Amino acid sequence: MTEPHTPWSPVDIAFEAAKDHQFPYTEVELEAEFRHPASGTVVRRPAFWDGGRRWAVRFASPGLAGEWTWRTVSSVADPGLHGRTGTLTIGETDPAAASPFRRHGFWRMSPGGRSLVHADGAPALIVADTAWGLPWRATAEQARTYAADRAAKGFNAALLMSVMPDMDARGPRDRTADGGFDIAFEDLRDGGLDRMVPAYFQRLDELLGILDAHGIVPVLQPVFHGFGWKGLRVAGPVVPPASYARYCRYLVARYGASPAVWLVGADGRGDEPQIAAGGREIEAWDGYHQPTGIHYRPHGPNNASQEASWLDFQWCQTGHRGEHLPERVADMWRNLPVKAVANGEPSYEHTGGRGVAAGWWQGHEAWSNLCAGGTMGVVYGAGSLWQWVQRVDEPGQAPFFMAPGASWREALDFEGSTYVGLLRRILDGVPTTDMAPDWQTCLATRGLLSPGRLFLAYSEHGGTLQFSPDAGDTVPLPYRVMDPRTGKTIASGARTGPLAPVEAPEGEPLVYLCFEGADA
Repeated sequence: MTEPHTPWSPVDIAFEAAKDHQFPYTEVELEAEFRHPASGTVVRRPAFWDGGRRWAVRFASPGLAGEWTWRTVSSVADPGLHGRTGTLTIGETDPAAASPFRRHGFWRMSPGGRSLVHADGAPALIVADTAWGLPWRATAEQARTYAADRAAKGFNAALLMSVMPDMDARGPRDRTADGGFDIAFEDLRDGGLDRMVPAYFQRLDELLGILDAHGIVPVLQPVFHGFGWKGLRVAGPVVPPASYARYCRYLVARYGASPAVWLVGADGRGDEPQIAAGGREIEAWDGYHQPTGIHYRPHGPNNASQEASWLDFQWCQTGHRGEHLPERVADMWRNLPVKAVANGEPSYEHTGGRGVAAGWWQGHEAWSNLCAGGTMGVVYGAGSLWQWVQRVDEPGQAPFFMAPGASWREALDFEGSTYVGLLRRILDGVPTTDMAPDWQTCLATRGLLSPGRLFLAYSEHGGTLQFSPDAGDTVPLPYRVMDPRTGKTIASGARTGPLAPVEAPEGEPLVYLCFEGADA
């Protein structure tokens, strides 16, 4: 007897076309509709072409056990693809599953739109690394080394360019060679996305599977709009919007039945027509409603498509010169209608020179951005890691973005990544949903407040936390004081009343957490 499948885990259903199709990627559309008769829930999933006559649909039950039925619809009258039917049996959710995504479901936006939650409402924060070049430069062995390191430090996501985006980049199809990279579309160098290479995505399946096994969510960017890998004419603003949208649908088909975030635009103005076309396509096909947003260049307006229903978040970046600019995040917080915000690209550690944005600079940056309103989470980056430099001083890379004397492997060990990863460890289990920036509850401290549920404060120099007479009962009495450089608890207890301070030593960075259970 076949064991039932697990909720929130992908199941592949394979199909073989009855005949050859000249242009299967661009001219054949296939989808499957999954129904859960007991609840009436329906999930539509697009299928993806996997080379030759092979097609597949990936489906994950959104937490509903029992029998699911499915039926395919194809744009061509091919009996191998159209009108196929079947059933799946899904077991109960395992409350002891190691992955929070298997226990609580995929990420989606919170009720207030300011932060992440799992499908069952459990609070979440994205703590992401920028490993942009991993999909087309890393080997499986390298990806395992990377994922194990980042998971151990507390990271739960990685920003990835799904394809090498530079039209004028040239090099061997060898991931480990100087200047080498793998190719996803043969015509990308001409500004097209039509001649897909299925073998590329089969390898990407393996790489993303490694990340998923370590709890690292891919933040998938279709085709970059800004600098790219080497600044050699990115294809994002050039490809036809319809082709860009088709590729977004393909990414949803292939990777949307696992945890994912859709970074539909990156490093551009945000108003490029490809971005809105891709966003609308993702909204139409992602039945799990995983987060979709835009990441801007350093001098971008950070508010394109603000009113679009497909848009969930806006991410700024603050350049690469080692300056703390949390006001960029604060400005985005004020934009309406409400979208979640974050600094998606602070200065890379050791970028262009040793000591730039290094060490605790990264920890202070993360906590400052969070408290400025970046309540979706925080992002880290390292020079030489983001472009996946294969060896020290690999030629052909832009010196401004290289960490001197470091390949991706040396950059993995930069000190600052430890502090950013610790943010997630410190806030694990804390009720962070829809907390908001607060400057009135206590004296001269960066704060986040969810009235009656949570008060979070970060002080660069520590010291006693003193509350405003107007705070009332908005701040829970139990508290915990933590060192953000080590993750250790410095003090805990319960205040005796709404105005009672939280005593803490002066001189070093501290994080203060007030919520029910903080003193446990």
